[in-house]
Amino acid sequence: MAISVFDLFKVGIGPSSSHTVGPMRAAHDFVEALRARDALSRVTRVEVHLHGSLCATGVGHGTDRAVIMGLMGERPESIDPDIVPACIEELHESQTLLLGGLVPISFPWSRDMQWHEDSLDYHPNALRLIAHAHDGECYRNTYYSVGGGFVIDEAQAANGALDTDTTTLPYDFATADELLSLCRTHGLRISELMLENEKAWRDEASVRDALWHIWEAMKACVDNGLRHDGVLPGGLNVKRRASALHRRLQAAKDDTSVIASTFSAMDWVNVFALAVNEENAAGGRMVTAPTNGAAGIVPAVLHYYMRFQPGACQRDVVDFLLAAGAIGILCKKNASISGAEVGCQGEVGSACAMAAAGLAEVMGGTPAQVENAAEIGLEHNLGLTCDPIGGLVQVPCIERNAIASVKAINAAQMALGGDGEHFVSLDRVIRTMRDTGRDMQDKYKETSRGGLAVNAIEC
Repeated sequence: MAISVFDLFKVGIGPSSSHTVGPMRAAHDFVEALRARDALSRVTRVEVHLHGSLCATGVGHGTDRAVIMGLMGERPESIDPDIVPACIEELHESQTLLLGGLVPISFPWSRDMQWHEDSLDYHPNALRLIAHAHDGECYRNTYYSVGGGFVIDEAQAANGALDTDTTTLPYDFATADELLSLCRTHGLRISELMLENEKAWRDEASVRDALWHIWEAMKACVDNGLRHDGVLPGGLNVKRRASALHRRLQAAKDDTSVIASTFSAMDWVNVFALAVNEENAAGGRMVTAPTNGAAGIVPAVLHYYMRFQPGACQRDVVDFLLAAGAIGILCKKNASISGAEVGCQGEVGSACAMAAAGLAEVMGGTPAQVENAAEIGLEHNLGLTCDPIGGLVQVPCIERNAIASVKAINAAQMALGGDGEHFVSLDRVIRTMRDTGRDMQDKYKETSRGGLAVNAIEC
């Protein structure tokens, strides 16, 4: 299985990569499959069945709306988030869905949008789509949103395939130990090795341009988050804080004391992370890193570096994202980046490790120090549950990204202060995350049936 850094960093919309981006992509793929079979024009009805975690927190995550937009031919990387409310309102009023943007079919919401608490065998994020044709033929497929916007269908699941990309990479690795060995053997930094692998798909200039585009999308998300005030949608009445905090930071007088400088830097990291995750919670455009729920950590730490490091440049952005991507690939291959599968340790924990590795890389860390930074970042998120209140990616998700961003910086600093030697390897921590996720009760894995999700509600 070959995973590109661009599989981890994808432009999409909020609030969830597994519950919004993935289902929209699955529905779009289903429509394209109908089109390829020349069946699109014969369809008269489509049934949507949401299972497991997609049912438990689907309303708060906008899963139903995302599927509808996918069935209408929209894709997460290109959709304008502002059109979604009007399109859904029109569908409710007319009970007509424009399949693939072309074919009008009847779609009474209460009849054709079905919610099922049971989880299917392969993964807790399951979506089953059934299309009925006027000649009596029926087309169906089941899709699994396995985290970070990755989607596989029932045939891939039956074959045990997480991905169909079989590209041969010059420096393929499945573990951190293999990654470090390749770096030693070939005298490469982690970002250099990752760049060579990315060149299996596109030339170097295209890789650099595409990563810069990812960074521009991250910056735009931060800027949007800093501009918006008010209350986030969903009913919890959570107020946006990034804009007000940003204004206070801009208005603060110069203070040269050590403690003031330290808190100022932390405040900037916090405000960057809050801005991203408030935009995500509002359904805005953002970048999975590696998921939506943890999307604020990598950009917050990279913003921190670009703002405070003298001489920071475009090359640093590329190197940061490549090194971060290497860690994300390891987490995905050997454990999971899905909150519904292993809890928030798979989302925020992986993102913290990625950000720590990226920062250590651009600060001149050796491959061993970069691996150590990632290990520290992930180790101290082990056991983190995914228990969003009200099924919304707001509490504790938004603050959790800010806390993990600061933790990633600390992890990188600790690793850079050593020689790369450490007691527990990144591979062992990733395996521990996997095992902990398997042992974790389902109520703590993005179902909103345990933890803060229930204890924060007054009875």
